[in-house]
Order: sequence, then C-alpha cells, then structure tokens
Amino acid sequence: MSDFPFLSVLTVAPLVGALVVVFLPRSRPELAKQVALGWSVLVLALSAVMWVTWQTGGDRFQFRESYPWIPNWGVNFTFAADGIALVMLMLIAVLVPLVILASWHDADASKRSVPVYFALLLVLECTMIGVFAAADVFLFYVFFEVMLVPMYFLIGSYGGHQRQYAAVKFFLYSLVGGLFMLAAVIGLWVVGGKTFDWQALSQVDITTGTERWLFLGFFLAFAIKAPFFPFHTWLPDAGGAAPAGAAALLVGVLDKVGTFGILRYCLPLFPDAAKWFAPWALALGVIGIIYAALLAVGQNDLKRLVSYTSIAHFGFIGVGIFAFTTQAGTGAVLYMVNHGLATGLLFLVVGMLIARRGSALISDFGGAGKLVPVLAGVLFFAGLASLALPGTAPFVSEFLVLIGTFTVNKPVAVIATLGIVLAAAYVLWMVQRTTQGTLNPALTEVEGMRRDLNLREKVVVAPLIALIVLLGFYPKPVIDVINPAVQATMQDIDRTDPAPSVGNVQEASR
Repeated sequence: MSDFPFLSVLTVAPLVGALVVVFLPRSRPELAKQVALGWSVLVLALSAVMWVTWQTGGDRFQFRESYPWIPNWGVNFTFAADGIALVMLMLIAVLVPLVILASWHDADASKRSVPVYFALLLVLECTMIGVFAAADVFLFYVFFEVMLVPMYFLIGSYGGHQRQYAAVKFFLYSLVGGLFMLAAVIGLWVVGGKTFDWQALSQVDITTGTERWLFLGFFLAFAIKAPFFPFHTWLPDAGGAAPAGAAALLVGVLDKVGTFGILRYCLPLFPDAAKWFAPWALALGVIGIIYAALLAVGQNDLKRLVSYTSIAHFGFIGVGIFAFTTQAGTGAVLYMVNHGLATGLLFLVVGMLIARRGSALISDFGGAGKLVPVLAGVLFFAGLASLALPGTAPFVSEFLVLIGTFTVNKPVAVIATLGIVLAAAYVLWMVQRTTQGTLNPALTEVEGMRRDLNLREKVVVAPLIALIVLLGFYPKPVIDVINPAVQATMQDIDRTDPAPSVGNVQEASR
C-alpha cells in the first residue's frame, strides 16, 4: 500500500464527489446530502488506511508522488506528507463528514440550492487536502488561493447577518495576503534556480537581505490566514456570518494553513530570517492571546465570541512555533489538531443552539439548560475543552507550548499563561449566561427550544467528544507522528533544545 497514490487520490476524490452532487436535481435535496455524506465518509476511510500505512520512524516525507505540469517553469504536481501534514489531513477527513451531517438543514431549499451548498463543502475539502499535501511551492500557492472561492460562496450565499460584507472582507484580506506570497514565490523561483520543488529549494543558499524579504512575503500571507494579531479583524465577521458548519471548517482547518505554512515554508526555507524575525512574531503571539481574550469577554454574539477565542488560541500556536524548541513546536502542531476538534465541536454546538433559538445573541438565552439539558451539557464540555481543562486534548498541547517556551523565554511564557485565566472567564461567562441561571421566559415560547439533541446531532458530537477525551489522556499516537517532523524542522533552522542547567538537575535530584 505504500506505493498507492494516497495524496493525489484524496485530493481529487472530493472534487469528483462535488461534481456528482452539483448535477443532482435541485428537487432532490435529500439525495444530494446523502451522496455528499457518503463521499466524505469514503475519503475518511481512505485517510484512515493512509494513517495505518504511515511508517513512524521512516522518511521525513512519505507518500511522495510527482507528475509534470508546466515543465518550462519547473512546476509539477508534487505531493508529499510529513507528520505535520498527515495529522492535518486526518483532521480534515474527520471533520468534513461531521460538518456535512451537522449542516443537514443549513441550506434552505426554498432560497438556495441544496446540492450547490454540499458540493461547495466537498470542493472546500478538496482544496484543503491539496494545500496540506502539496510539496511544490507553486502548487501550494494555487491551492492556497483557490480554497478562498468555496468558502467565499459558503459565507456570502448561505451565511447569516451581514454575510456579503463578511464574505468580501474575508476574500479581500486573504487575496491581499496571497499577493504578498505570490511576489515571494516568484522571487524564490528566481533565486532558487527556477524550480518550485520544496526539497530543492530547501538546499538553496540565499543572501541575508533577500531571505528576509522573501520570509516577510510568506509570513504576511500566513499571518493573515491564521490570523495573527493585528491581521485578525476579518475572522470575527466571517465566523459570525458563516453557517455553523462552514465556520467550524474555517476556524478548525482553513486557518491552520497559516500556521502550517510557517512551519513548512517560512522556517525551513528561510532559517536565518526566521530567527531574526522570531522576537517580533513572539510579541504578536502574546499580544494576540491577551487582546483577543479580552475582546471575547465582551462579546454578546456567540459565534463572534468563539471566533475571538480562536484568535487567542492562534497566539498560543504562534508562540509555540517561534519558541524554537521541540516541546513547544510539537505542542503547537498538536494544538492545531486539538483546536480543530475542540473549536469545531464548539462551533457546531453553538450552531445547534442558535438554530433552535433563532438568535445568536447571548442576551436572548438564559437558563436554556432547563429545556435542552443534553445540548447544554455538550456546550459546557466544549467550553471546558476550549479553555484547556486537564483531561481534555487542548490541555496537553497548551502545556507543551508553555513548558517548551518557558525553557527559552520565561517572560513570554508567563504572559501567555494569563490567557488561560482569561479563557476561563469568557468560557464560563458564556455558559452561565446561555444555559445556567434563571430561565428566560421567552425561551418557553420558542418551539425549537423544546427539542434536545436528536440522533443525528448526537452522532455529530459523539466522535468529537470521544477524540477530545482520548487525546487528553493518551496523545502518544499523534505525538509520535508529529515529533519527528518538528525535530527535522528544528534542525533546518539549526536550533537544539536547551540542556537542563546544573542547578535544575541538582534541585530535581533532591
């Protein structure tokens, strides 16, 4: 099975599924949903086989395949996955079927085409897989830009309040970032001997000034995509306007392209520039943690609140990346996975709550747990996972980031720790205002609030809850896949973990 073209098949399969779904009759919405769900489950099954086939301790990049595309430019359809890409591909494969199932009633057949909505979800899956699997810089750039299109239409055509404004803002921010990266990609092609192959470019020596400019071009694009402070302002609007399922993919996976791009391209291709810019990146990460957490505390819109929490979480990921230790780097990648699971669950549950109430405003709730106790319980669990409660998966990744950062930069680690306190404030405040306390009399008059989680919704949340608990207590299988890739990245930038001081060793021996 190691010779099977997993990555190209996984990239193309959702696109084929989208073409099948989009040509189904608009009068058969249930058929479109079923076909889309079945196709996404097929992708999940193939991804699971790829995960089992992965050789822990083998080559850094596996499942490599390359096909000519534009020979005169040195462009190829080259795919390869390291441990970082593999865990992100599995996250996509797990989330998309659950999002499709959760989005069963998101598209109103009387206003918009249901087949188009679910076809867009499959197209989005295709582009997300492609961007993580690409091992050719130009191919990566193409997927990086094309994945904006399905998300733009998901927000602009199927979203809620101010959807068109949010969609245009999302598209323009990402497009501007893409233009910076395009300029850097062209410059890299010129100085790299007219090739876009990642492995060849990683061996090229670049002058200091040129390397810093190229790093900056890539970093700006990735910082906007992530998003890092101060490039974050598009996310609350997009996350607030998008359908809950699309928002779960936007924050759970799409934004991870930014942090993945920094790990895959900025650090290995421009190691000296990465070290030169690291203090600035750490500063942006710390500011983002505190600033976004403070804004989350003051939100009255549920989806905007979850969006701001994600900006704070991306600050933790940024700190973990630029601490340049194996522990922090592994924690950052694990954070990318765990944040996708926890925030994906939170967005989906919030979407269920909003669909029942007909409002996203926290002030329109109050005591909802008395009417929908199971849904309220799942919301509470998702909130606890989001604030990294011990026993949930995000705790492991957050702990690794902080302990790995503390060994090299104590002030940054200490300030970042304040974000944990603020996370408890905004999460518990949200839960208390929506599901606890005195029952809001208006809720008893809303028909949707009389329905707790149905079987379909339980099937959506159960796998995410199970994964969050499992990885909270036993993250080893995922860490074993991630760690070699992170160690290789640290070697690319010529950084080694600090050795324990003599004082620490003596203290530990007492």
